[in-house]
Amino acid sequence: MTKVRKSVSLLLASILFAGMLGLSSCSGVSEEEMAQLDALKAEVSSLQKDVNFLKSEKSKLEREIAEKNAKLEQCQKEIAETKANLKKMGK
Repeated sequence: MTKVRKSVSLLLASILFAGMLGLSSCSGVSEEEMAQLDALKAEVSSLQKDVNFLKSEKSKLEREIAEKNAKLEQCQKEIAETKANLKKMGK
């Protein structure tokens, strides 16, 4: 997950750098540079969608884990109670 964030951050920094170069150059921005900038923007948008999807998947999985852990704890309590009851019956 941090790799994706680093990649997105690096890409955004690259876009900003390219944009600043384009704005500060005297000759203006060529069509090729604008096409590259548009391609980078599209890639950033795509990566951001991927990040959002992965975050939602992570949240979903964390909820599922929490539910299963709660069930596991309940089962362990029931096992302990059953063992205690069996000991009482055995005496």
